Order: sequence, then C-alpha cells, then structure tokens
Amino acid sequence: MAILALADSLKDMKSRLARMVVGSSRSGEPVTAEDLGVSGALAVLMKDAIKPTLMQTLEGTPVFVHAGPFANIAHGSSSVLADKLALKLVGRDGYVVTEAGFGADIGMEKFFNIKCRASGLRPNVMVLVATVRALKMHGGGPNVSPGAPLPKEYIDENLSLVAGGCHSNLKKQIQNSHLFGVPVVVALNVFKTDTQAEIDLVCQLAKECGAFDAVPCRHWSQGGRGALELAMAVKEAAGRPTNFQFLYNSEMPILEKIRTIAQKVYGAEDIDLSPEASSKIDYYNQQGYESLPICMAKTHLSLSHMPDKKGAPTGFVLPIRDVRASIGAGFIFPLVGTMSTMPGLPTRPCFYDIDLDPETEEITGLF
Repeated sequence: MAILALADSLKDMKSRLARMVVGSSRSGEPVTAEDLGVSGALAVLMKDAIKPTLMQTLEGTPVFVHAGPFANIAHGSSSVLADKLALKLVGRDGYVVTEAGFGADIGMEKFFNIKCRASGLRPNVMVLVATVRALKMHGGGPNVSPGAPLPKEYIDENLSLVAGGCHSNLKKQIQNSHLFGVPVVVALNVFKTDTQAEIDLVCQLAKECGAFDAVPCRHWSQGGRGALELAMAVKEAAGRPTNFQFLYNSEMPILEKIRTIAQKVYGAEDIDLSPEASSKIDYYNQQGYESLPICMAKTHLSLSHMPDKKGAPTGFVLPIRDVRASIGAGFIFPLVGTMSTMPGLPTRPCFYDIDLDPETEEITGLF
C-alpha cells in the first residue's frame, strides 16, 4: 500500500517493487524481490491498482480515492498519482484537498517529510481538524470506555476543559505545522452538543496560538454550505507566501532524524534505543539506507508513546524498541514503545460471526 501511494508512475512502482527487501542471505546481504525474479509478476498484479478511482461526493464534487496506508505504521496519505492528476485537472487556479491521516503529529509530519519528498509537491496551507470533545479530553476530561455513555463533561458546556485542550494539544499541533513553514487553518467540526461559547473559545484560542484562521464547520449536517467559511479561509491562506522546509536533511544520520522528530514534534526530552534497534541502525547504515526518511510507528492517541497521556506531555523519553526498513516504499520505520505493526484488529475476529445458510443462501453476521 505504501509503495502504491508513493509511486508516481508504472515504471516507478515497478522499480519500487523490485527493490523490496524480503529477507537476508546467509552472509547478511539483503535479498530483494528482483533477486527472486518476481518483480515483473508483482507489477502485473498491480498494473490496474495504480490507477486512481474517480468518485463523487453527494453534491457532485469529483474525488479520487486511491491508497490508504495507515498513518501510525506507514505514511498515512493518499497517492501521489491522485494528487498530481487532480492538480492537472483543476488547472492553475484550482484547489486540491488531499489527506494526511490520524493526528497531525503523525499524519502531517509524515506527509511533509516523506510524501513531499517523493512527489516534489509543496503544500500551500495545512487544515488542522479539531473537535470540542477531543479538546476537552486533552484538557483533562475523563477517559471514555468503548460502548459506555459519554460523561457529562463531553455533553455539557465546560469552557475550562476546552481552554486546557487548546492551550496544550492544539497549540502544540499548530506549532508543529509552523516547523514546516506552512500556514495552518483550524477546522472545528461542530457537534450538536457543542455550545456557541465553546465554539467561539476554540476559534479565538486557535488564532491566539498561531493559526492563520480558525472556523466552525457544519458540513456533516449542512453539506457543502456548512464548510463555505472554511473554504474561504483556506483560499485566503493559500494565497499567502510560504516558506516550506523539511524538518530534517536526508543526509542526517538515522539516529539523529529519529531524535529530531521525537524532540521537535512530540516534545520528548530524548530517545532510548534498545540494543536491537541500535544494531538495526548500524546494519541499515552498512547497506546504504541512511539517507531514507523516517516513518515513526507510534500511537495516534497521544503526542507521546503513552496512549493515556493527553494534552502535550513533556519530559518523557521516547523508547525505540526496534527499527525496520521498507526499502520499496523508501523509508525507515522505528517501532515506538509497544506499537503493533498490525493495528486496528479486534481480539476476536469478525469471521467467527459470519455464516451461510446452505438452504436459503442467506448470509448472517456480515454487518
């Protein structure tokens, strides 16, 4: 998926597939898909998948749906090809909105440092999505158990929690966007339980924290007209000059690139490398992979590696338990803390509940 999303042509995809490392020889040398003679077959398998799917919104706006690499273990962005095709179709005066999934400390950072390097494209503005409920949680609100009713703090007006979330997490995410020299517009998704005072407070504090603008968005309930104010704010911000820059130089040592992300984006005091992680970095340096960008495999529930630490934690040491490489995609991915590389799966697989009645052919348990 990551290869598909970062490839800019069929030729590029084929070469990325060819250099995928699938193992090591007895002498410790990497074994690639090309070494096994399967790169051509892989390219044939993927030749149609590389074509973006054209869809439309309920209001008829064209949308490309193409690729979906998870942002906590991969780079979390839709494909380079879809972006370039969209830019070609909208013309010089058009606008393309593309995604960078999960928290901005993961999705935005990887979009800029990985995808922008691969595509050569430079964004004009970054839209940071926020909600009152999430800000209340980061401001000290109680945790919510799956399936349990929402605590009253998330339903009733609570300006103190909102302010706490803005001054910690939202402020830090806005500051992170400024590391790349890109203006940020905060899009506040409005829910029916949000009060006007809470909405106004978020927009006010976001601008005080450095956002170019901050606007309430009601597109969930009102459709396109509910996001007109956001569209105008984005248009105005996109017209301003930018000073885009990467967070780190490609030639910086792997260890220092990891430390730079941990300290500047997450707010860590330092990093702690396990012996295995340190050994892997030495091996990748020997193989000539040191110039690849970094794709941190980290929880999206906190700026830190600890999901229960909300707001903007400081003073922590970020543990790196392992470091792996996706050579076809073109990045090094450190595993932070207990992060799993197969996220989002239930402890009890859904297939246990799916069945077929052989008499009626009725399917049960699928939805």
